Amino acid sequence: MLAQLLPSLTDGLLLGFVYGVAAMGLSLIWGVMTVINLSHGPVIALGMFATYLLFTHLGVNPYLALVAVAAFGMLLGFLIYGVAVHRVLNAPHLSTLLATFAVNMIIIGVGTAVFTTSPHNIDFPLGSWEIGPLTLPATRLVATLGAVVITGALYLFLYFTRPGKAIRAVANNRQAAELMGIPSARILALSFGLGTMLAAVSGGLIATFFPFTILSGGPYELKSFVICVLGGLGNPLGALLGGLLLGGLEGLIPTFMPVSWVPVVEFGLFVLVLLVRPSGLLGAK
Repeated sequence: MLAQLLPSLTDGLLLGFVYGVAAMGLSLIWGVMTVINLSHGPVIALGMFATYLLFTHLGVNPYLALVAVAAFGMLLGFLIYGVAVHRVLNAPHLSTLLATFAVNMIIIGVGTAVFTTSPHNIDFPLGSWEIGPLTLPATRLVATLGAVVITGALYLFLYFTRPGKAIRAVANNRQAAELMGIPSARILALSFGLGTMLAAVSGGLIATFFPFTILSGGPYELKSFVICVLGGLGNPLGALLGGLLLGGLEGLIPTFMPVSWVPVVEFGLFVLVLLVRPSGLLGAK
């Protein structure tokens, strides 16, 4: 049993790092502007396709392509914020929910017309590494390293740069931040852009080891909601812990029960955390 359990758990934890990056974007947007971004999943899928197109048509290394995917995600976030979110930001939560859901449907509709729903994949094998009894796909290890670097960069940006401190000030008290001369409209747009960028980059990482379609972002969006609740709503760094927990569960559960039970357990945990500790394991921010 241990010989089967350890590889599954390790594989799940490596995947959990990438889940954490996806959830960070959702958590950051909620923490700064209390917007539930339902366009998160399609943006993840667009990150997958952006990496795929750069790799297949231009021959760009998929990991180097993440730099362009990040820039694309940031610009897309600015566009979504300016067109769909900015005007309804102070309206009831249902307004922002419906606005981002409309963006969700637009992206899926256009993406289906352009890419169809046939699966695509990035064929970029890196082999595997053997560490004792474990055989780890190198693509998972590189994605994990990328996720750690992204998390560290986000932490340094939020706590040690002027724009990052402005984001935290607006998240704490928008009116007070404006009185101190912080342009809240620009900071909110930057926050939404960063959240969208993280979603697109996570999609690019996921595309290196799973086939995908334009609909593939949906399950990762749902996982991101679970992760955000686990780590603490509005706590981007807590999302990494939540991602590791969820990835570990996904690795462990199939060794004890059928794979079809994985979402049942995940969302059962989601409800349990909401009932017992709604602020998450690390607390909401």
